[in-house]
Amino acid sequence: MSEKKRGFLGRLFGGKDDTDKKPDTHSETQSEETAASGDVAEHPADKTQEASKTPLTDPAPVSEPEPEIEVAPIAPSAPTHDPFGPLATGPSADLVGGFREPPPLSEPEVFHSTDVAPDPEDIPEVPPEPADETPAEEPKLSWFQRLRHGLSRSSASLTEGITSIFTKRKLDAAMLEELEDILIQADLGVETAMAITDRLSDGRYDKEISPEEVRSILSEEVEKVLLPVARPLDLDKGHKTHVVLMVGVNGTGKTTTIGKLSQKLRSEGKSVMLAAGDTFRAAAVEQLKIWGDRTGAEVVARATGADAAGLAFDAMKEAREKQVDVLLIDTAGRLQNKAELMDELEKVIRVIKKHDPDAPHDVLLTLDATTGQNALNQVEIFGKVAGVTGLVMTKLDGTARGGILVAIAAKYGLPVHFIGVGEGVADLEPFSAKDFASAIAGLA
Repeated sequence: MSEKKRGFLGRLFGGKDDTDKKPDTHSETQSEETAASGDVAEHPADKTQEASKTPLTDPAPVSEPEPEIEVAPIAPSAPTHDPFGPLATGPSADLVGGFREPPPLSEPEVFHSTDVAPDPEDIPEVPPEPADETPAEEPKLSWFQRLRHGLSRSSASLTEGITSIFTKRKLDAAMLEELEDILIQADLGVETAMAITDRLSDGRYDKEISPEEVRSILSEEVEKVLLPVARPLDLDKGHKTHVVLMVGVNGTGKTTTIGKLSQKLRSEGKSVMLAAGDTFRAAAVEQLKIWGDRTGAEVVARATGADAAGLAFDAMKEAREKQVDVLLIDTAGRLQNKAELMDELEKVIRVIKKHDPDAPHDVLLTLDATTGQNALNQVEIFGKVAGVTGLVMTKLDGTARGGILVAIAAKYGLPVHFIGVGEGVADLEPFSAKDFASAIAGLA
């Protein structure tokens, strides 16, 4: 073996190179330090020297195992706040990783040595939580209370107008004209407005009059007009099947009124049958079926678009065979100025009379109070075509011009059987002239 190769292997296995004339003190020192751990480290100068001596034709040396690097643990920096006590400085049985072991969770620390326990008398008593209670039901309102609430918009409009006129002023012609305008704007009608102003002017000129006195006179005059027409619906006229035909324009609440009326009649112990004669509107048929389920009334219905007159004929036949007390027939909503629709209504009535010449025994016209003066035209047209025998005024809670009922009563004198001031079943009640007059005038 050549000396060069023997010198390289000698240095690799810790031996000295005989060819070196001067010992490398640094290499010897490093060899002594690494001998204990079994690692061999080479000095960079030795690597440079050997690289210069090793020919390029020599095979690559055997790969050396990578020395293990021992990383010294980094001492942790002292925390600013130690929740478990100071760092350990000596051996102890309760030290974990240089920190004091935290106390067990089962023994929470309540008081420290520096804490002072509070006096039990100073601790406020916590009231016990109230037991779950079912909220008390709201008291049911009487019919007059519901009526007054429903007419609140109409009464507020009249009351504000009257108060603005009759406040610390003596009665004169100008004040009476202003009051007359307010009453007409509330759709009370010209005749009723003039009757009220004439009553006020009698013996009160150049005298102060309070708004309360004016509202009292308003209530009295309205009641005078409504008393003759406030008549209940009489279904005991000797007919085994009393036939009631409901007519009116779209959106006046015919179908809903039929359902509410059916509920009232059923509560009185009468047997009721419903005929879904509004065959043009599928929703009306379904709505009437729902009312039938609620009230226990049988419903006669056909497919949408079926002949309304034919359905009325079938309903009349079935009701008489089953000896039903009351038959309520719905009809399609139609505008009073549509001649072809009014002709169809006449056809329905002719078919009904084929079963009973006296039928329909009542023809009820539903009127939407929000339509105002247009309601007067509806009464006139439907009265001529269908022979209206009574009125049902709906949606009085949705307008400030509820006085239209007074104008209709003064002009046509038709019985007013029911009025509605809401969507609930209990919001359709027999008409009372006194209650209506007091509510619209804002009196208790």
